[in-house]
Amino acid sequence: MSCHKEAVELAAPSTEQVRNIVLVGQDGAGKTSFAEAMLHLSGKTTRLGTTHDGKSNLDYDPEEIKRQFTISTAIAPIPYKGFKINVLDTSGADDFLGDSIAAMEAVEMALFVVDAVAGPQINTTKLWQEAERERLCRAIFINHIDREHADYDSAFANLVAQYGQRIGAVTIPIGVDKDFKGVIDVIRMKARYHEGDKETVTDIPAEYTDTAAAARDKLCDLVAEADDDLMMKYLDGEEQLTQEELESLLGKAIAQEIFIPVFVGSTLVEQGIEGIMDDIVTYFPAPDAHGPIPTPDGEELHIDESGEAACFVFKTVSDAFVGRLSFVKVISGVLEPGTELINAKTKKKDRIAHIYIMCGKETEDVKSAKAGDIVVLPKLEAHTGDTLSVSGKLEIAPLPFPKPLYPVAIEAANQKDEDKLGDFLAKYAEIDPCVTLHRDEQTHQTILTTLGEGSVDLILSRMKERNNVEAKLLEVKVPYRETIRRKAEAQGRHKKQTGGAGQFGDCWVRLEPNPGGGYEFVDAVVGGRIPRGLIPAVDKGLRDAMVEGFLTDDPFVDVKATVYDGSYHSVDSNEMAFKQAGRLAFRNACEKADPYLLEPMANLEVSVTEEYAGTIMGDFSTRRGRVAGMATDENGRTVVKARVPYKEVVTYARDLRSMTRGVGSYSVEIEGYEEVPGDVSKKLIADYQTRREEGNK
Repeated sequence: MSCHKEAVELAAPSTEQVRNIVLVGQDGAGKTSFAEAMLHLSGKTTRLGTTHDGKSNLDYDPEEIKRQFTISTAIAPIPYKGFKINVLDTSGADDFLGDSIAAMEAVEMALFVVDAVAGPQINTTKLWQEAERERLCRAIFINHIDREHADYDSAFANLVAQYGQRIGAVTIPIGVDKDFKGVIDVIRMKARYHEGDKETVTDIPAEYTDTAAAARDKLCDLVAEADDDLMMKYLDGEEQLTQEELESLLGKAIAQEIFIPVFVGSTLVEQGIEGIMDDIVTYFPAPDAHGPIPTPDGEELHIDESGEAACFVFKTVSDAFVGRLSFVKVISGVLEPGTELINAKTKKKDRIAHIYIMCGKETEDVKSAKAGDIVVLPKLEAHTGDTLSVSGKLEIAPLPFPKPLYPVAIEAANQKDEDKLGDFLAKYAEIDPCVTLHRDEQTHQTILTTLGEGSVDLILSRMKERNNVEAKLLEVKVPYRETIRRKAEAQGRHKKQTGGAGQFGDCWVRLEPNPGGGYEFVDAVVGGRIPRGLIPAVDKGLRDAMVEGFLTDDPFVDVKATVYDGSYHSVDSNEMAFKQAGRLAFRNACEKADPYLLEPMANLEVSVTEEYAGTIMGDFSTRRGRVAGMATDENGRTVVKARVPYKEVVTYARDLRSMTRGVGSYSVEIEGYEEVPGDVSKKLIADYQTRREEGNK
């Protein structure tokens, strides 16, 4: 990313001249090759970049080249017929969908790329539902129609079955599989063939006229709903839509989400791409033509070139040469270098030093950016999801990132690298909202939580590549608790005689269960059996003993401790002695109080298609879980609610993906503790004793 051109006097495109498109869909469907084809056909690049040979303009990161798929959202700004098309190329892999969802917030149009053979897969559907929730305009591109076994009719029928009757073809293929030659533009009723470096537009071949006419009629049916008067005339059979009427309705129907256009082609041979580019600038909504932007307080923001300068950060990356880069959508006014903006969340000021147009890793300095445009700002202190404005009062609603649910314990392979490891992970978590980092003070583990194994693997690889630090992953320890079942009393007597003054502390303590009450200490000593000034030392000893545990090294909870008797020595008694006496009294009483282990419990809500509901419920029984209920959500999916020991679902993100082939999703909340069953408790205690004997507590 270090290479960039000096600032140029290019006029920033007006809001009406900008089109923002996000490419979404399953990994392998051809999103990156679609963007590469657009770059090439627009003249932005001189060759067609491809992912598989490591020569993609957009998949430029070493990890993307190695893995041969998109990991991080890249921008392809494409000049076309006086417009600027900002194409955001996103990942379709499970563990990086957070980046894709954030990119959807920065655009007006989501173009779903679907493989002609494989069809729409689970991540396509997940992102479709997100687009539905965000009320985002949508289009579909059926790619790889020239692949072996490609079947356009089946592919289109599959799309309608999954995504509804609003779908209509705007291009259809001329041939499929090895016979694919070009596409028919249903809007203009022309055949389009891409040959060499140019496209040829001709009349529709005779054998396709009936098919094209049927597609045209269906298209008119769908878009007529965008105008009540025309729809009534059309439905009454008075007349067919004229070409002018059809074209005037298309943009309205797309912007109102009445109509979802379906294109077809092949990115690798660049067939069908020019037609899409024409339709993007002609019919796809401009930034100010599609709905308001929601705010946290329920108000609405509108893309407005005449308002105060404002933008929101939808992605942050860290570059070894440039530093932090913020991908921003300008939502109001005009951004210029030198503009001072205030962060709505932190109220801190950020000054714009440069404005970059970014194409893959190449950056170009520009003088300004107007409302609706997408640009990159270097060296901002803002984080992903922040809104910046001149007044500091504008703010958009939080970006809907998926919650990271896959935890791993991590430590440096070499102790000398612990600080480097911590610094790297902290910075990574700061720029990636789908990564969290915390230190569990009970288990003494550093816990890294992500969306899945792929994300963890990427972090480890980048840490090795950029910081030469290797780390190892450990099993996440579960924070158990201990408590007691019955009342018990015991003496704690500490006596130690040395050459000089000795130590003497003696106390009697009563322990009682205190359900839900935490730790409670009661001083019931009378008659000066223990001096007032030494009573707090007994309390401190009891607290220390509770932290140390009795059955294992897990801390005690919900215990009421009463010191009611004791004795002291006028010379040898001191705080240290009575602190030790308190510790001994606690341990002695525990032997009689029937201590037992508690484990943290997790409340899960698992959303699956009906076919997997039985599998999920059966799996919960193997995890010592209890199904608490079932329901059907607004999407017709089955929601299974259960309460399960957290120990049994630490890796549930991975397990659920395996059980449901990626269809399932879930939320989890750790709430409360319950008694560990006897057989499980015995094993935990035995494992602890083994570790103690091995000196590895």
